[in-house]
Amino acid sequence: MKRRRFLEAALVGSAAGLAGCGQPTGRNTQPNTTSTSETETTTGTPPNSVGLRTLASGMQAPLDVAFAPGADRRYIAEQTGVVHLHGPNGLRDEPFLDLRDTVEAGGEMGLLGIALHPNFAENRRLFVRYSSQARSGTPPTYSHTFVLSEFVTTEDGKRAKRDSERVVLEIPEPQSNHNAGDIKFGADGYLYVAVGDGGGGGDQGTGHVSDWYDTVDGGNGQDVTKNLLGSVLRIDIDDRAKGKGYAIPNDNPLIGTDGLDEHYAWGFRNPWRMSFDRGDLFVSDVGESSFEEVNLVQKGGNYGWNIKEGTHCYEADGCPDATPGSVRDGEPLALPIIEYPHSGGSVSGISVIGGYVYRGSALPAMEGTYVFGDLQAAGRLFAATRPDRNGQWPTRVLSVAGDGGRKIEQIFSFGRDDGGELYVLGIGADGDGGLHRIVPAG
Repeated sequence: MKRRRFLEAALVGSAAGLAGCGQPTGRNTQPNTTSTSETETTTGTPPNSVGLRTLASGMQAPLDVAFAPGADRRYIAEQTGVVHLHGPNGLRDEPFLDLRDTVEAGGEMGLLGIALHPNFAENRRLFVRYSSQARSGTPPTYSHTFVLSEFVTTEDGKRAKRDSERVVLEIPEPQSNHNAGDIKFGADGYLYVAVGDGGGGGDQGTGHVSDWYDTVDGGNGQDVTKNLLGSVLRIDIDDRAKGKGYAIPNDNPLIGTDGLDEHYAWGFRNPWRMSFDRGDLFVSDVGESSFEEVNLVQKGGNYGWNIKEGTHCYEADGCPDATPGSVRDGEPLALPIIEYPHSGGSVSGISVIGGYVYRGSALPAMEGTYVFGDLQAAGRLFAATRPDRNGQWPTRVLSVAGDGGRKIEQIFSFGRDDGGELYVLGIGADGDGGLHRIVPAG
């Protein structure tokens, strides 16, 4: 299908794609970084193919999964607003949590992320990120409200108490797309929250502010003072500041400066999925018109949108590599560790779906490999390996053996359990949504 038609067919009969690609609107220059084909690697070579073992099926749009510690239990979040419990006997018929009366689903809206508290086994606290109808404080011209909420489960962890909801954070969303939605706890115990740039195209239009870069209008990605859009946030959900459902970690990068204290990193368009691995934070950012990217995110980092799309200047023949000295002392625009085009290569696609570094035992040759994918998967996964010097990570197609490829015609998300094994969530060629474990081929 044409790219627009594919996206229109994506999820829940929506008129837009889940991970939010825009239409081609401008020109891009050549990148100014080392190409993936020229970069050496220090890790082992992953296999050419893997298999998929289906754990759960029969879902519409499974977008995220969380693994209960010390139990054979998985919580699968569907875009429609339902969280399923999957255990040794399969999917339970009764929802673990049903938010369909609250969630606005369709297009890029819906129940977008789930995370268990690091002490979930003791306190039974979990967090979800969803789209709601416009709430108090959201301008009347805006699309909807971003909601981050906490719930408590029963003692056995098999049902969330619907009436236990505590709203942690709400953000007005100008348009219906670029909602990001992932939430992850870091090893520091803080909750990291991915927030898109507010929607539309080019970080422009309703709800998009002016920034320091005059060559291209916009936008929320480069501004850190007027809203929380286009960023990764870091908050302390175990404490609360006056008037808020959370506190600010005292080492967040903008504390004491001209910026909103929740920001951890900025310069993102639609950071769809993120993951931690041994202190590294991987954030994939869906591109506008030509390139997809994955970033290795640092505290206080600026990841370039809407000055750059990947390593390329967006809507311009040339662009700066840093902010001016008057803007946060001239911070550099960080380059992605992975970039791929929308066409013209074996690794190509339309919307990057961030994954995880493999740390399991079933596929020892994949140790240390970053496995991810694209919305337009067509049965493909991607594998990237860390280079022995700075530059982009060598990336190649990781094919799915047998009929496994038909299970992931579209990929929506990945997961990693406590043993380091990886999982992929998506829809197959037959339209059936499922959760699949990545296993050896054959």
